[in-house]
Amino acid sequence: MILLAPDSYKGSLTAIQVALAMELGIRRVVPDAQIRLMPLADGGEGTLDAILSATDGVRHEISVTGANFESISSAFGLLGTPDGLVAVLEAAQVVGITLPLSRPVCERTTQGLGEIIRHCLDIGVRRFMIGLGGSSTNDGGSGLLTALGVNLLDIYGNLLPGNPEGLKKLERVDFSNLDPRIAECNITVMSDVNNPLCGPIGATAVFGIQKGVRDDETAELDHHLERFSSYCDAYLGRRVALQPGAGAAGGLGYALLLLGGVSRSGAEVLFDLIDFENTVSKAEWILTGEGRSDTQTLLGKVAFAVSRVATRHNVPVTLLSGGIDESGLSQLGQHFAGCFSVISRPLSLEEAMREAAGMVSSSSEQLMRLWIARH
Repeated sequence: MILLAPDSYKGSLTAIQVALAMELGIRRVVPDAQIRLMPLADGGEGTLDAILSATDGVRHEISVTGANFESISSAFGLLGTPDGLVAVLEAAQVVGITLPLSRPVCERTTQGLGEIIRHCLDIGVRRFMIGLGGSSTNDGGSGLLTALGVNLLDIYGNLLPGNPEGLKKLERVDFSNLDPRIAECNITVMSDVNNPLCGPIGATAVFGIQKGVRDDETAELDHHLERFSSYCDAYLGRRVALQPGAGAAGGLGYALLLLGGVSRSGAEVLFDLIDFENTVSKAEWILTGEGRSDTQTLLGKVAFAVSRVATRHNVPVTLLSGGIDESGLSQLGQHFAGCFSVISRPLSLEEAMREAAGMVSSSSEQLMRLWIARH
C-alpha cells in the first residue's frame, strides 16, 4: 500500500488537493495501485478539513467578527465521542493570513475565535481542539479573551478593544466576568511553535514580519504585549507568558494557556485521531510534502512528523514539496528517502501556484517510475 500523507501547499493547494494530485500521477503508471490518502495538517490552514476528512465530524458555519472587525462566515467542526462533543477550531478560518486584510496588524483582533468558543459553550461543548497556525493577528489573544467576558480597561475605566491598538492604552485587566463555563473545559492547543509570548524569540520579534509588523513597530508592540501579560499573569497568579507556545499565533497561544489549555504538536494530535501509526505500519512507501521545505521542517512540521513515525516502522518516506531550500537539503536528506521539488523549470511565484496541481501529478508520476524500477 502506498500512503499519501501531505500537508497543504499553503496559498496554493489544500492537503486534500495535494494528495489527489499525487494519486493522479501515480495511477498514470500503475492504474490499480493500492493507495491510501491521508491529508494532514499541523494546526494551521487545513487542519479542520484534514480532521473532518478522517473522522465522522460535521462541519458547521457561523458568522463571527473577523480580524478586520467585520462580520465573516467561519467554519468549525463537531466530533461526537463517547465523552461528548469535541469542537475543532482553526484560527486560520477566522484570522488567517490568507484571508482579505483591510486593516494593519495593530488594528486586527482575535475576537471571532472567542465568539466561536462561546457559541460552542452555549450548545454544550466542553472539549476543544484549537489549531493556531497561519494567523494574521498579533494581539496576544486579547480579542479572544474579550469575547469570553474579560474586560480591558484604560486609566479611566473605559473598555478597550482586544487588539494591539487597545493594548497601547491598557491599565487594567478584569477577569471577574470571564465565562465561568471555561473552568469546565478541556482545551487542546494544536501548534508547532514553542516560543514564549515576548522578547527576542517571542511572537512579535519572530513572527511579526510575516503578519505585516514593520521593523520600527516591533519593540513597541512587544512592550504592549509584555504589559498586557504582566496584568493577566498577576491576576491569575502564574507566569504563563514564558511558557513554550505562548507566542504561537501572535499570542493566541498565550490566551488559551491562560484559560487552562494544554499545548501539543498539531501533527501528533491529528495522528492520534486518525490512528496514523497503524496505517503507516501497513504501508510499503509514503509520499509526503509541503509548500516549502527547509531546516524549519525538522522543528516539528508535518513532513518531519511523518518521517519519525515511518522510521519506527522501517517504511521509506519521500518528500515532495513545492520548493526545497538547497542549504537545508543535506539535513533533510537524513530523514527522507529523497527530497524533491515539483518545480522543473523557471517559473514566477504566480505561475507556480497556478500550475501546482499539475506539477505535483507529474512529479509523483516520475517518483512512481523510480519506485517500480527499485522493485
